[in-house]
Amino acid sequence: MTLDRMHAPVLSLFRIVTGMLFLSHGVASIFGVLGGSHATGGAVAIGTWPSWWAALIQLVCGGFVVVGLFTRTNAAVASGSMAYAYFMVHQPEALLPLNNGGELAAMYCWAFLLIAVLGPGGWALDRLFARSRVPVVSRSGPDAST
Repeated sequence: MTLDRMHAPVLSLFRIVTGMLFLSHGVASIFGVLGGSHATGGAVAIGTWPSWWAALIQLVCGGFVVVGLFTRTNAAVASGSMAYAYFMVHQPEALLPLNNGGELAAMYCWAFLLIAVLGPGGWALDRLFARSRVPVVSRSGPDAST
């Protein structure tokens, strides 16, 4: 077995694990569980900019990425939100992620960009729905069987 045959399953597992980790951050910040948000240790107040909105993106996009539904769009939104987090929150503190605490934001940004570009892998609802939307081609004419 060559490694190329593992492309779809490994990409699917990468998407699922990345989405679950991202989703966990959203659940922690929105509901105040799993240790709560990094800033408060509890739930973020509804509507607080930008932390509540970031947590909502983590919850929604993370969930959709896990199941592989609208994967490319949700991964692109997640990637953009992490780019925003890196450049607006972390990068002003210091140039390099190691010095500004932005490693996680940078890694999520690039991981979701990879998912947005490569797609969801083989194990995704996107793939299932794409198969069901394939139009049935009917043959007509003198050689069509009835």
